[in-house]
Amino acid sequence: MTTTPQHPAEARRRLLVLVLAAAVVVVAVVLLGRPGPLGAFAHETRDRAPVSVPAGDQPELAGLDPELAARFRRAQAAAAEEGYPLRVTSGARTAEEQQRLLDEAVEEHGSPAAARRWVLPPEQSAHVQGKAIDVGPAESRDWLADHGAEFGLCLVYENEPWHVEALAAPGTECPPLVRDAAAVG
Repeated sequence: MTTTPQHPAEARRRLLVLVLAAAVVVVAVVLLGRPGPLGAFAHETRDRAPVSVPAGDQPELAGLDPELAARFRRAQAAAAEEGYPLRVTSGARTAEEQQRLLDEAVEEHGSPAAARRWVLPPEQSAHVQGKAIDVGPAESRDWLADHGAEFGLCLVYENEPWHVEALAAPGTECPPLVRDAAAVG
């Protein structure tokens, strides 16, 4: 995958997200201090020990297209077997949530055109349609970039390595990456 230069604010935001994610894991391990998904991840990452995937419905999958949710669950289980705790960081959104994200992006990036590289309006967003998820953490995202086509889960945008949609039949090739959301909207 080719990389494109990041907007300085986006680079800072990504760094902040990584730092906050690491802090959450540390706090969870300290507070929980027991075996389980976080314990296995936090204490055995060097050995890439299996990470258990919680059974039952996952609230972060609510509102998603059933096929997307089923494909993600299968990918999540396979990732966990290899020690990668794949999680949905953002799933289905309401039109109001999407509009708020767009408004924030306009403020951050200075113009509607610049913001659309990162956030589409509600009427064009696959998140609002329940057909897109954002995934993490970064290490697990990389696993999904390498294995997603096996499950029919495809990265969509060059500038958003976390945005995933069910764009291909499982086991087939994903479509080429698009530069950014503005290129499709």
